[in-house]
Amino acid sequence: MNLSLIFNFTRQDLIDRHSASVLGAAWTFILPLVNILIFTLVFSNIMGMRLDTLGMQQLGQYSYSIYLVTGVLAWNCFSSTLTRITQVFHEKAHLIGKVKISLWSLPLYILLSETILYAISMAFFVAFLIIIGFHFPKSVLYWPIIFICQQLLAYAAGLAFAVLSVFLRDVGQIVGVVMQLWFWLTPIVYVLNILPERWHTLFVFNPFYHIVEAYRAVLIQGVSPDIQALCVLFIIGFVLLGFSIFVGRKLERDIRDFL
Repeated sequence: MNLSLIFNFTRQDLIDRHSASVLGAAWTFILPLVNILIFTLVFSNIMGMRLDTLGMQQLGQYSYSIYLVTGVLAWNCFSSTLTRITQVFHEKAHLIGKVKISLWSLPLYILLSETILYAISMAFFVAFLIIIGFHFPKSVLYWPIIFICQQLLAYAAGLAFAVLSVFLRDVGQIVGVVMQLWFWLTPIVYVLNILPERWHTLFVFNPFYHIVEAYRAVLIQGVSPDIQALCVLFIIGFVLLGFSIFVGRKLERDIRDFL
């Protein structure tokens, strides 16, 4: 693994996002800030939704905003990581044949880039929570563990789709559609209790449901996440990553030829 090359790719990826704009890299901070302001101020006043009926910590007028932002920020990072890794071999096809780098470590720059953007967004979110006087429970120390499970799943699934997309070009578009459906099939902008109770058991099979519920458990409810569910997700992500790399190495010559 060429770490210096990965770090250079990460740096360039962050620069290229807004390289043609006047404010340049400043947009890396402006966009997350604007999103946080919209979620916390607009939604809290216009939506007027309260989570008191769920037995959660009393969060006042910002209860729905905190509930929403916690899920949206995690989903944006997860979704962007997965979809971008799916296309990474096509985007870097001009370099793969020229630069000596492992195909399986190449997507790490996307993982790092999206993690940095998530950290920036979370910094604004935490600042907002501090301003409104939110009391952080000790359970938030689980946050990095949840994030690792989240990004492991995104990396593993993205890499599997990246290998498949080399031979089936429609995979990228299919993944985009699936991610949109997945978003609405996960209680990110809505509360699970608004759905008929007979549907609740179906969410057990939704990996990101367990991720977002873990975030909300440690931040909003102030309790430990479902460790068993996180362990299962970690094992699934680890096995999927190993399988993707194994199959990819078997097909590596064909992948480079197709690109």
